[in-house]
Amino acid sequence: MAGHNKWSKVKRLKAVTEGRKAKVFSRLSREISMAAKSGGGDPTGNARLRTLLLKARDANMPADNVDRAIKKGTGELPGVVFEEISYEAYGPGGVAFIVKVTTENKQRAAQDVRSILTHHGGHLASAGAVAFQFLHAGQFLVARDTLGEDAMMEIALEAGADDVIVSEHGYEVRCDLHRFDKVSHALEQKGVKPESAEIAYIPVNHVPVTDPHVAKALVALHDALEELDDVQHVFSNEEDATATA
Repeated sequence: MAGHNKWSKVKRLKAVTEGRKAKVFSRLSREISMAAKSGGGDPTGNARLRTLLLKARDANMPADNVDRAIKKGTGELPGVVFEEISYEAYGPGGVAFIVKVTTENKQRAAQDVRSILTHHGGHLASAGAVAFQFLHAGQFLVARDTLGEDAMMEIALEAGADDVIVSEHGYEVRCDLHRFDKVSHALEQKGVKPESAEIAYIPVNHVPVTDPHVAKALVALHDALEELDDVQHVFSNEEDATATA
């Protein structure tokens, strides 16, 4: 989707404007709390937390905010109890969506996601109806000028990555969920700082989008979903190269 492929989204998120800082900080706080809750508050043994702390630093998130988020996750500070939920859906043109939310109110989150989908020509799908169209895996995006292709391949594959995809944008490293920590640590040890590092839903099958009206509707749907406070990530399988929105 024009403007919505993974590399474009990363560039957009790195250019955080003043008006969006509060929203970005709120989402990072939730993710940091969840990471600390599941893997502990020590980043040396928690790859997911280390990755989020780097994101927080890049976004200039205040250290006090980061510290509070970690302590809420570990239970050292009282706070709202969040949980992570994934919604499967279809958008315009039959494009599959997986929407990940972190919320303290499941009913509100479901209603908000359903409302946005309906308003933009989509609908929620039953569990399992969409997930099979995605690979649930660790994903690292590394800029092309970071290091040479052979070196990138060697580092990633020796760490247990399943694949390294080379494009004009850079390197996309994919790994099994359980190897995320090992691959992340290997990249860190070699001084490689990914543009993005996360557990992602990567499209296996892409849906071509040739109708400009559908393309614009998909862009609007992406934007509306990402504006919801509870939404952390939006994954979809439209074909990037075909849309002209």
